[in-house]
Amino acid sequence: MKKFILYSSVSLFALTLCFNGCKKAEETQEMVEEQVDSISNKYYLDIPADSLIIDEYQIKKGDNLAVILSRFDISASKVDSLRIKSDSVFDITKFKIGYNYSILSDINNQQVKYFVYAKSLRDHIVFDLRDTLNVYEYNKELNIRTEKASGEITTSLWNAIRNSGNDIALSDRLADIYAWQIDFFGIGKGDNFKVIYDQAFIDDSVKTEIYGVRGALFNHLGKSYYAIPFMQDSIVEYFDENGESLRKAFLKAPLKFSRISSTFSNARRHPILKIVRPHHGVDYAAPIGTPVSSIGEGTVIKKAFQGGGAGNYIVIRHNSSYETTYMHLSKFAKGMAVGKRVSQGEVIGYVGSTGSSTGPHLDFRVHFQGKPINPLKMESPPSLPVREELRDSFNIVKEQVIRELNNINL
Repeated sequence: MKKFILYSSVSLFALTLCFNGCKKAEETQEMVEEQVDSISNKYYLDIPADSLIIDEYQIKKGDNLAVILSRFDISASKVDSLRIKSDSVFDITKFKIGYNYSILSDINNQQVKYFVYAKSLRDHIVFDLRDTLNVYEYNKELNIRTEKASGEITTSLWNAIRNSGNDIALSDRLADIYAWQIDFFGIGKGDNFKVIYDQAFIDDSVKTEIYGVRGALFNHLGKSYYAIPFMQDSIVEYFDENGESLRKAFLKAPLKFSRISSTFSNARRHPILKIVRPHHGVDYAAPIGTPVSSIGEGTVIKKAFQGGGAGNYIVIRHNSSYETTYMHLSKFAKGMAVGKRVSQGEVIGYVGSTGSSTGPHLDFRVHFQGKPINPLKMESPPSLPVREELRDSFNIVKEQVIRELNNINL
């Protein structure tokens, strides 16, 4: 438990002056008053805190609103009133173990004035226990700063971004942007990247989320891939330097940041049956529970269990030519059913080891016009490019982004 008394520095300051005896009484009084004036401007989530003691705690197992407030002699009737007032603001059954909360008490009589639950670094639920009870949400202001990052990949994109000292969530952003161009399971040593992005901060120092990517360059296996954001039809999409959309009909892979444990083959020795037979899919080794996404928009045409083979599996028809299959799932995503329409990137299930399997993995298969094809070699047509009437505007944006990227050192 942490305790903060915002007026303590005033007392210490005054005592030091008295002991030293090197200031006149009038000067001492003036300086103390100036210190008090300075402290009185301090706020805690916009609550005037100059006359409050702030104690910080963590939610523990079994804690709820009534249990917490009873520790501070808050009456059951007042707790019930707060519960009613919170109905439209916050579900008080959603307190999470390990999350922080603060008790703000009067500095003179220790009477509790506020109970504040930190729902996140930014979002707080304030229970005002003063005469007029109130419950409201307080959101700390975000400060958005433009950041730059670059790095060379030796093991993984995640490690390269971490080693560069930047927000590791940037790896997910880049993986999403380049999901159609780069197979991040086959990322090569020596690949490198440059990126310009907006990072959100709380209290000017605590990083929260990445607000957006302003431009990127990824060099993969000797080929350069630009990502230039541009608004078309009221939607910001990413395009290459020629104005072609980076978004394609199919994602490169149905899950993120794993490894390929077995590739497409017409003659693979089966690890369980110990016989040589075709393996017309790609195995992605990943922990149980890893989300599996549909690589493209389509309709679920099969959802079943096959005990001696595929285990829990889903088949999705994307158009008249393409079908994809996702096997050995631990469970299906909520709402999955035959006939359901799914969108590109939508989670359809989770990695498991059901059916005939030696360990947790996804067996992913693609059929084109009824015949199995290698998912790693599948080509996918792009979405619409920048429209001709918008080309001049796009070129202005492109030139600026490329110029800024060129100024970043690897």
